[in-house]
Amino acid sequence: MKYIESKKNEEIKQINKLNKTKEIKKTGTYLIEGFHLVQEADDNGQNIVKVLATENHQDNRIIKKYYDDAIIISDDIAQSLSETKSPQGIFAVIKIDQPTELPELSGQWVILANVQDPGNVGTIIRTADAAGYDGVITSLDTADIYQPKVQRSMQGSQFHLPIYRLDLGQAISAAKDAGLTVYGSEVNDQAVPYNTLDKVDNFALIMGNEAHGLDADTLALTDQNIYIPLLGKAESLNVAVAAGVLMYGLKI
Repeated sequence: MKYIESKKNEEIKQINKLNKTKEIKKTGTYLIEGFHLVQEADDNGQNIVKVLATENHQDNRIIKKYYDDAIIISDDIAQSLSETKSPQGIFAVIKIDQPTELPELSGQWVILANVQDPGNVGTIIRTADAAGYDGVITSLDTADIYQPKVQRSMQGSQFHLPIYRLDLGQAISAAKDAGLTVYGSEVNDQAVPYNTLDKVDNFALIMGNEAHGLDADTLALTDQNIYIPLLGKAESLNVAVAAGVLMYGLKI
């Protein structure tokens, strides 16, 4: 275990770059923060490259477990690495081990099409985990799951279910080839209220961009477009909230 006090240390500078997608792709590693996420990563067998913690946490079980790869850092460094105002003082650098080969799909899946807000992406994945879905597919233009804000929103759910990142058309084709019913979340003339559908065991739910929803080309590929009836005066729901309603509504 070593000690680093200066934010100007080269190793710290490199770790600090792991909040950028370009650097994450370049190094094949990403940074997580907080006791819950670090513990989840360890519990779920993630490849932890190194652990960083402030001095008051050096006797923590995780630090002792990764003693040879642990770095004790100053409070200033912890603040510089953190995306929060009050950092917990523990971080981990993890090697990316995201599956790339899409298996033959079965069960229930969520497909995110150009969902941009990191909080929404993380919340939808966390909800998919809670609702017992079999996996999530994110389109190439959806926010990267390794962004710090997405990581915090997922709260460890990224370690519980498979998450694939691929072309949207390829994802929809894979779902249809596997016999999944493909639902698009959109209000249009062909859409029906989600709560009027007969339940099916195998399906994929596509959630679209926060501002523009799903484009016409994507909607043309779905088996059925569905919507959530709005009973009050609000014009729409946040995409993460809508996804939660639909995920549970289609499953239970």
